[in-house]
Amino acid sequence: MIGQKPDTRKADRALLVGIQTPHDDPDTTRDLLTELGELVRSLDIEVAQSVQVRLRQTQAALFVGSGKADELADLAKQHDADIIVFDNPLSPAQQRNWEKRSGLCVIDREEVILDIFARRAQTREARLQVGLARMRYSLPRLTRAWTHLSRQAGGIGGRGEGETQLEVDRRIVQKKIQRLRADLEDVRSSRATQRKQRLRIPVPVCAIVGYTNAGKSCLLRALSGADVLVEDKLFATLDPTTRRIALANGQEILISDTVGFVRRLPHHLVEAFKATLEEATLADLIIHVLDVTNPQIFEFHRTTVDVLRELGVDQKPAILAFNKIDLGPPPEQLAAIRTHFDDPLFISSITGAGLPDLLHRIAARLDLDLATIRVHIPHDRYPMVARLHELGKVIETEHLDDGTRLAVSLPHRHLDAFRPFLLPSPPRGGERERPGPRTTSPTPNPHP
Repeated sequence: MIGQKPDTRKADRALLVGIQTPHDDPDTTRDLLTELGELVRSLDIEVAQSVQVRLRQTQAALFVGSGKADELADLAKQHDADIIVFDNPLSPAQQRNWEKRSGLCVIDREEVILDIFARRAQTREARLQVGLARMRYSLPRLTRAWTHLSRQAGGIGGRGEGETQLEVDRRIVQKKIQRLRADLEDVRSSRATQRKQRLRIPVPVCAIVGYTNAGKSCLLRALSGADVLVEDKLFATLDPTTRRIALANGQEILISDTVGFVRRLPHHLVEAFKATLEEATLADLIIHVLDVTNPQIFEFHRTTVDVLRELGVDQKPAILAFNKIDLGPPPEQLAAIRTHFDDPLFISSITGAGLPDLLHRIAARLDLDLATIRVHIPHDRYPMVARLHELGKVIETEHLDDGTRLAVSLPHRHLDAFRPFLLPSPPRGGERERPGPRTTSPTPNPHP
């Protein structure tokens, strides 16, 4: 790739560095550094050492002072580390200065996440999204690939060969970004067409969201029996999976898995993955999954809510599901959860504990959007009967001489289309509203 860097796949051992400024909480800095270690291990890189550095103020050249930089570089060599990973974002100039000073590959959390996404992406859409994010990240860092040319002069008052190459390289990357954007729009258009076809017979959509490694894919597999990759790694799955399941009341719903969230997720990466998170933006109900065993559960909850707010879906109806209850979380953690959240739902995607209650709550929340109506459809408008079967759940059907009478449970958003056919409430005393012969039967769905 243009603007390539030292390949992290060739790295074996890493020194992790977390910077704590006067505005940062020490515990949060430590927790983030621990999470960075999990991210690095997801790349099959061993963590040689983790260092938490306290700074009064950051420095423009190296983020830390030159003395501390030399100390960290020496520490990396003492532990045979071949890569230094910062939990804080580094500017392109800071990365170049660090690599020149230490002689090692130096990256930040953003580049780690990009590398994980690049390895895990399976579908064309996910690969395009990763490619776009990596190109945007690489554009200001192209000089890392052309330092061998930057020293070559091009004559008095002329441009150096390296500078010319960089300009050409930038144009190449910008053209690739434009092409990736166009390809991604084509994929999104295709996805929209597929979704429209999938929702031709509308059913409620639920999106499973949550912090990475909370057990979202495992929950989808448990609820639907879907063959979904389940692995104890951060960002094990990136591509959304949607499955149809039936609730106890007979209503069918669609459940979609989404990419996991993480703290300090780069903003442009969220932008690049908005298509992956589209299922959440279009969902009727959000199922927010949390790992009940994780000590940082409240911070993870805030992180996910912040991302949902950025996507504009934080006001959607939501159910909180506390997963992995089978692992036996500490009693004090359970007590804190019960204090912090109203009526928490504890589940296990492995043993199935709490899943019937989860499905019951899903049905209850979706029923809030349903209205039971009675309509009379004339024979010449019989296609409307078929439409009612598509949009709602037909409870009762009566065939009369002048048309068909139905009782239907229907989402509120579809009521306007059937207002001309609405019947008043049943008259008292069981008096019939219309005279004439009729037959009553559980008419089969006109759409077999």
